[in-house]
Amino acid sequence: MAESFIHVWEFVIDDARRTEFELRYGPRGAWAVLFGRAQGFLGTQLLRDEATPGRYLTIDRWQSAEAYREFRLQFGEEYAALDRQCAAYTRQERAIGSFTEITP
Repeated sequence: MAESFIHVWEFVIDDARRTEFELRYGPRGAWAVLFGRAQGFLGTQLLRDEATPGRYLTIDRWQSAEAYREFRLQFGEEYAALDRQCAAYTRQERAIGSFTEITP
């Protein structure tokens, strides 16, 4: 069985920032571009909650927890700068957790 590392975030945004948020946090957005500079990044999904307006989840997939840790070490300054830049697009942000995806 193959395993990959997944990190899930939850965001609450103002509807007026929806387009900007989706562009930056989507699978081709600024976050995915930054993650893509690191080895072991597999992709990002952006999910919009149908029941709760303004609520989103991001699912970031990595080959392993070690690949994610290496990314954070190598790109820590760029990560922090992008986080500050994107803070204006969200009202709330929280890490849901880290998971291991099990695939046959």
